[in-house]
Amino acid sequence: MTGTVSRHELARFVDDVFRRVGMSAAHASIMADALVWANLRGVDSHGVVRLPRYLEMIDEDLMNLRPQPKVSHPVPVGIVIEADRAPGPAILTFAAEQLIERASQYGMAMALVGRMTHSGALGYYTEKAAKAGLACIALNAGVLAAMPYHGARGAVMGTNPISIAVPGGDEPLLFDMATSAISMGKVMAARRTGAPLEPGWAADQDGGPTTDAKAAAMVLPLGGPKGSGLAVMIECLASLLGGHPLIADALLDTGEGSKHRQNALLIAIDIAKFVDLTSFRAEVQRLTEALKALPLAPGSDEILLPGERGYRTMKQRSEKGIPLPPALVAELAAISARLQLAPLMMIG
Repeated sequence: MTGTVSRHELARFVDDVFRRVGMSAAHASIMADALVWANLRGVDSHGVVRLPRYLEMIDEDLMNLRPQPKVSHPVPVGIVIEADRAPGPAILTFAAEQLIERASQYGMAMALVGRMTHSGALGYYTEKAAKAGLACIALNAGVLAAMPYHGARGAVMGTNPISIAVPGGDEPLLFDMATSAISMGKVMAARRTGAPLEPGWAADQDGGPTTDAKAAAMVLPLGGPKGSGLAVMIECLASLLGGHPLIADALLDTGEGSKHRQNALLIAIDIAKFVDLTSFRAEVQRLTEALKALPLAPGSDEILLPGERGYRTMKQRSEKGIPLPPALVAELAAISARLQLAPLMMIG
C-alpha cells in the first residue's frame, strides 16, 4: 500500500539528508522546499523520488556540495552565473531572486545559468517570479541522453523543459512541460510502482515502442519533430548563448561529453512597467472565466487552466499528506539507516 507523509515531515527528512552529507543549511533547506513543492503539486517525478539519484550524484562528484558560483553582468539587464556544479534548485532559486530584483529595476531581465546539476521542477522558479508580480519564462537544457531526435535512431538529447508563469486572479497561471511526451522522472516513478506507460510515450533500447517502464530506455519527443525542434532551440538559448554547449559535445564525444550537467535561461518581465498590475490580474481572471465557460467537448468533464490541477493537488496534499509508493518509502528508509538519521515518520 502507498504510504502518506505530511509536507513538513517530508521537508524535515530531505533537509536532514542533505545537511548530513555536507550541504550548507541554506542549500539543504531550498532543496527540501523544491522537492516537496513538486510532490505537493502532484509532480511526483520531480519530487523526493529524485533524492536517491541526487545522493548518487554527490557520491560521483557530479553535484558540488560547496559550490563557489561566479556572477557577472555583461549588460545591465543580464545576469550570467557560472554555477560550479551547484545543486540546480539552490542556484536557480538564487538566479530567480536576482532576476526579480533586476527586472523590478529595469523592467525586464534575463539570467543565464551554466554548469549546474539537475534543475528540479522549473515551475518552482517561474511561480516565485509570478507571485512577485512578474511574468517569467524558464528554459532548461540537459545533457542526459533521454530522448531521440525525430527521425534519428537512439537517445541523443535531454527532454529540455520550458515553464511560463504570469500573475493571476487568485494563483498564477503556471505552465510547465518537457519537450518529450513524458519526463524521465515519470518513467522512474512508474518503475517503482509498476504502472504501465501510455502508448507513444517511450521506446526500448532498440527504439521500439514500449509501455513497460522497466524496458523504457528513452522517452519520445512530444509531437515528433515539434518536440525535437523545441528541444534544439532551447539548447541554443540556454546552453550556446551562455557558452556551455551540451548536445554537440555529447554527440561528438568532446570535452566532458555526456557527463551530467545542465544549463538554464530565465527571463522576467515587470508587468507594472508596461500595464497596471491590478488590471493585468483582472484580465487574466476574465480570460480564465471566459475559457471555463466554453461548452465541454465530448468526454471532457471540466476545462482546466495551466497550473490549476497542481494548485488543487497542493491544497489536498497539504491537508491530507503526500502519498509515496512502497518502493520509494523503502529507499528512503535505507537512506536514513545508512546516514543514521531519524526515519521518515509516516501518517498513513
